[in-house]
Amino acid sequence: MTDPYDKADGGNAAKKERGSRIRSLRSPSDAIRPESVPPPPPTPPRERNGLVHLASNFLTFFVFASIAIAGGFYVLKNEFRAPGPLQSDKVIIVKGGSQAVTDTLAREGVIAQPTLFLLGLHLFGTSDEIKAGEYLFKQNASLRAVMDTLIAGKSVLHTLTIPEGLTSEQVVGRLMESDLLIGTIKEIPREGALLPETYKIPRGTPRQQLIDRMRADSKRVLAEVWARRSPDLPVKSPEELVTLASIVEKETGRADERPRVAGVFINRMQKRMRLQSDPTIVYGLVGGKGTLGRAIQRSEITKPTPYNTYVIDGLPPGPIANPGRAALEAVANPSRTKEVFFVADGTGGHVFSETLDQHNRNVGRWRQIEATRKSSDGADDVDRSAPPAAPAPGPSGWPGAGPARDNRSAVDGGVDGATGGGSPAERMARPRAFDASEGTKLDPLRNKTYDLNSTQTVPKLR
Repeated sequence: MTDPYDKADGGNAAKKERGSRIRSLRSPSDAIRPESVPPPPPTPPRERNGLVHLASNFLTFFVFASIAIAGGFYVLKNEFRAPGPLQSDKVIIVKGGSQAVTDTLAREGVIAQPTLFLLGLHLFGTSDEIKAGEYLFKQNASLRAVMDTLIAGKSVLHTLTIPEGLTSEQVVGRLMESDLLIGTIKEIPREGALLPETYKIPRGTPRQQLIDRMRADSKRVLAEVWARRSPDLPVKSPEELVTLASIVEKETGRADERPRVAGVFINRMQKRMRLQSDPTIVYGLVGGKGTLGRAIQRSEITKPTPYNTYVIDGLPPGPIANPGRAALEAVANPSRTKEVFFVADGTGGHVFSETLDQHNRNVGRWRQIEATRKSSDGADDVDRSAPPAAPAPGPSGWPGAGPARDNRSAVDGGVDGATGGGSPAERMARPRAFDASEGTKLDPLRNKTYDLNSTQTVPKLR
């Protein structure tokens, strides 16, 4: 058999290689082992896949970019939480877009890095969430704290106090004078429909919004009080309760006297006696204006008006002011007494009595106090040109058996004494009468020197 290697040009080389392999075998088993396959030749660089190369580069870039972004956020986070430059708490009004707000904060010294703050607003996606308003920024407030305050819209709340006993027209006048509020009021609310209270409001609150809130609060409180009323009250509806409460509100400013004054009026209604309340005279004369600005004249005591409880029986047709919660509760649950008279005692309160004789003695003591006070003041504002008033007999048959009022006038210049009872000679010497604190230094309508926005500066009516 002819060896194929002999026919090839490289036959000799193959023979030599085979012979060399045979000589290198150490045992018969090595002869049947396969020869090792040589490795494939290397791929030329130009034949590498271009997509793999691009993906590798992108992955490298992504890793480095992620590290850079994470580092940037870390630095930004630290800068945002670092203490700010503000040396003390400060209230600032901000408005406009993010750029205008940033400029205001930088100008007021709240932030020291406006560019970083603006960048942070955009990075956190909150640049459109900033709310205009009046804000309190704390000392050394960080950029993050400043941003959170603006986004939350936690504006500074101001205290606005509406005193009890004002008419709706007077309340509207007070709200129109306040520079904390904006806008107009559609119409003067119904008398007695507002709840006098201390309200917390942000600057820029619409006036109509506050009126609506006061009206809603009044309805809520009235419903609560009406549900807890005594079952034997002579008032038949929540509206009547508000009417009587408004009279009680104008008669006394002392919290401890309200239930007792309410009890007097309840007793008089149950006995079918006229209420004979001076504030109803005033309201019948001036309506929602609420104040005469002078003493009641004798001729006005018996002047017929729908509200004059010296002339009409029972309650007037509606409230004469806006009563507070305490006055409403006093009428709903009055003191259980037999008293049907009261007169100022000269100390800022009233003295109460059950009989006309007791009342006349109390009136006598009050007149002595008044005479002493007038002699020292040299003041007597009674309208002497008018004939002395002799109140017409009430349904009970007791002539002029009305309660005398008002504790505030007793100490502050509004002389109020017996409004009824006693002999004709005593009634001729009737002192002047004021509506509550009207015309005195405590008159909330006359005294413009105190700030209704602060409960600390509103005078206490005692």
